[in-house]
Amino acid sequence: MDTEDDDQPGCYYNKSVEFFYNKSGKNISLFWRKRDYVVVTLGMGVCIIVILANILVMTAIFINRRFHFPIYYLLGNLAAADLFAGTSYLFLMFHTGPWTIHLTKQRWFIRQGLIDTSLTASVINLLAIAVERHQTIFTMQLHSTMTNRRVVLLILGIWSVAIVMGLVPTMGWHCLCDLDGCSTMAPMYSRSYLIFWAVLNLLTFSIMVAVYTRIFLYVRHKSHRMSQHTTQAKHKETVENLMKTVTMILGAFVICWTPGLVVLLLDGLDCTNCHVLSYEKYFLILAECNSLVNPIIYSYRDKDMRRTFRKILCYLCPARCKQAAGGSDGDASAVRFNTLEQESSRTRISSQIRPVKKETNGTQLELSQGDHLLTSSES
Repeated sequence: MDTEDDDQPGCYYNKSVEFFYNKSGKNISLFWRKRDYVVVTLGMGVCIIVILANILVMTAIFINRRFHFPIYYLLGNLAAADLFAGTSYLFLMFHTGPWTIHLTKQRWFIRQGLIDTSLTASVINLLAIAVERHQTIFTMQLHSTMTNRRVVLLILGIWSVAIVMGLVPTMGWHCLCDLDGCSTMAPMYSRSYLIFWAVLNLLTFSIMVAVYTRIFLYVRHKSHRMSQHTTQAKHKETVENLMKTVTMILGAFVICWTPGLVVLLLDGLDCTNCHVLSYEKYFLILAECNSLVNPIIYSYRDKDMRRTFRKILCYLCPARCKQAAGGSDGDASAVRFNTLEQESSRTRISSQIRPVKKETNGTQLELSQGDHLLTSSES
């Protein structure tokens, strides 16, 4: 039984997690049900896939010099945020269901703070990508002129803000001294914090959608002028393809996270008839799936990324790749793993060979899209 011996009058610092859950009406199950086993098993499986998939994306961006540009560094940082989200959800899976009753308040705040930090990192990173694309598209460039030092500082800034936002409830914006202000979904979070959190993220989503809408209108306005020149048309096609990839990532993020943020907002507004606990688990799974969607978008939209994925997987399991290629090293479908030094050598060779228009049977030979990604920044 909890005592009333608290550190401050009117506060409940010595109360257990179970006390706050019972007070908010979110009961903790005392034994493992079939539903709990299914949720935890499925959640752990998804988390492991999310972690491995995003490690693959980060490795691909690191080893392929064609991705060594600010936009890809930011996409890699988004993959890092997804990796962190997968780790956070994995930690949540080990501290949910009947395990919740054994949590200390400090560990409960850590559990929630990890989720908040990963979401904040993703949101700010997407906003940074939107600003970067706005800057480059309106100057009709493929890649930003931002230096590597500025990109590193930007990434460090993103994670600094994300960590601070994750620590805000622990630093005092909680309801341990105001039981009437406790939320239902997060029984030790203040409802006012949930309102702030949901409104801030929904507003950020709206800003990003507005930025991308303006970019698309601008690109469509300029497209008819560029279509008259082959080189400019190729450049426009590459820019649009990259824009589509980024927009799909943004769209998936908004679709996966908006329902959860709306439920948080309703809980913060103390909507007693909204039955937020009935939707909480489903929207949590939907939000978790977002960290799995981004690697799929990368592999679907970017040929170079798919090719790099195959190189990494074949490097890890060469026997299987040889079997898939028919066991012939000279097969055209075989994939070779290139190190950074080999990529650097290929880059130097390609920079020495300038694009020359040759006529073969009346057909003009052009650079492939992958080569254009590399050489457009040099021209």
